[in-house]
Amino acid sequence: MSINENGGAAITPPNDPLASRWWRQEDWWSIILALLLIGVAFILYSQGGSLKWLATGPAKWVTLDEAGRDLVSRLPALLGLYLVWAVLLTLSGAIIGHAPGKFLAGFTLLFIVSVFIFQLGAWSSASRYNLEPPLLALVLGLVVSNIWHIPDWLAQSLRVEYFIKIGIVLLGATLPLTLILWAGPVAIGQASIVSLVTFLVIFFAARLLGLEQRFAAVLGVGGAVCGVSAAIAVAGAVRAKREQASVAISLVIIWAIVSLLVLPFVARLLGLSTGVAGAWIGTSEFADAAGIAAAQTYSDLAAHSGGGIAGKPDAAVQAFTLMKVIGRDIWIGIWAFVLAIVATTRWRNADDGIDAKAGATEIWQRFPKFVLGFVLASLFVTWLSSHYTLAEYRSALTPAFIAPITALRTWAFIFCFLSIGLSTRFSRLTSTGLRPFWAFTAGVVVNVVLGYFLSAHLFADFWNQLSHL
Repeated sequence: MSINENGGAAITPPNDPLASRWWRQEDWWSIILALLLIGVAFILYSQGGSLKWLATGPAKWVTLDEAGRDLVSRLPALLGLYLVWAVLLTLSGAIIGHAPGKFLAGFTLLFIVSVFIFQLGAWSSASRYNLEPPLLALVLGLVVSNIWHIPDWLAQSLRVEYFIKIGIVLLGATLPLTLILWAGPVAIGQASIVSLVTFLVIFFAARLLGLEQRFAAVLGVGGAVCGVSAAIAVAGAVRAKREQASVAISLVIIWAIVSLLVLPFVARLLGLSTGVAGAWIGTSEFADAAGIAAAQTYSDLAAHSGGGIAGKPDAAVQAFTLMKVIGRDIWIGIWAFVLAIVATTRWRNADDGIDAKAGATEIWQRFPKFVLGFVLASLFVTWLSSHYTLAEYRSALTPAFIAPITALRTWAFIFCFLSIGLSTRFSRLTSTGLRPFWAFTAGVVVNVVLGYFLSAHLFADFWNQLSHL
C-alpha cells in the first residue's frame, strides 16, 4: 500500500492493470454517486416531496444562541446525511482501492468539523466578508496542518480530487442552460465578452510571468466567471495542483472584498442608475456572495437617496443577478469542458507524462470523465426547467429540487477544501511568489474598465430600461 499525493491510501499498486478498469476510477464513481443523488432528488420532487430534509443546511443566525438551537434541531438530518455520505464514499472508495477502515474513521472527523464550518458560514454577516463555508474550511485546514502533524488515519480520508469531482457534477445540476434564454441576449452577450476577454488577459499575463498553463487557466477562469466554483471546477478539469486552486481562490476573495467596499460608492459618484450599477457590479465582481452584497448596498443607497439615484432600488440586485449569477456563471461549464479537452490534448504535464501528441485512445483514457457528468447533469436540469417560466423555476423548482442539490454540492466542496487545507503547507502556497497576484490583478483592471464601458455605454439603454421596470 502506498500514499498518493492526495493524502489517501492506494491499496492497488500504480502498475496494477485493474486500476485502468472503469469501476476502479474516481471519475466514473463521482458521476455515479452525483447522478444517484440527483436522481433521488428528482424522484422525490416528482412525487411532491423534496430531498431538503436530508440535504440539510443551516439557517441564517445572528447570535450564538440562534446558531446552537438551529444546530440541535438539525441533528437527526445531520445523522442521516452523515450515513448517506459515509456509506456511498466508503463503499465506492473500497472498490476503487482505498482503505475503507481508515477512510471511515477520518471521514467521521471530517464530517463533524464540516458541520461546524457550514454553521459558521451561515452567520448573518458572513456574506459581507465573503466568508463562504469552503473558504473557511480551507483556512482552518491550513492552520491545523501547519501547526500539528496530520495522523495517517486522517490522511486516508483526504480524498481531495474525489470530493471535487462529486461536487462539480452536482454543480452541473444547478446551472441549466435554460438560464441563457431567461437572461436575454444582452446579458449573455455582455457576460460572454467579459468572460472571454478577462480569461485571455489573465491567462496570457500569467504565461508571460512564467506560470505554467494549468495554473494560468485556473487563475483565468477564477477571474472571468465565478471565483470559488469556477476555480474548483477548472482545477479539477485541467488537473491543476491543489495549492494552485487555493492561491486562485485566495486572490478571488481578496479582490471580491475590495470590489464590495469600493464599487457601490464609485457607482454613486459616477451617477449610475440602479440597473447600470448592478450590471457593472455583476460584470466586475468575482464572487456571488460579495457581489450580491455590493448590489444590495447600491439598492440601499438608492432607497435612501431621495431620488438622487435614478431607477428602482431593486433593479441593482436584478441587474446583478442577470449579469453575474446567470450570465457569467453559466460559463463555468463551458470553460471546464473546453479546457479539459485542451489540457488533455495540448498541454504536457511533467508529473504524469502526458504527451500532447497522444492518440485518440490515450486522450480518452486521460480525459477527466467527471466533466461529462457535469454536462449530463446540466442537460437533465435544462430539460426539466424547460417546462417552467423563470418565475416558476424560482418559486417551485428551486426550493424543492435545486436547493437540496446545492446544499449537497456545498457539503462536497467543504469536504474538498478542508482536505486541501489539511494536506497543504504554507510553503507550497508561497512558492509562486507574487506572479499570480500580478497576473490576476491585470484581469481585475480589465474587468472593471471593460465592465463599465459595456454597462454604462454600449448596453446602457438595456440596463437603464431595466432600472424603471
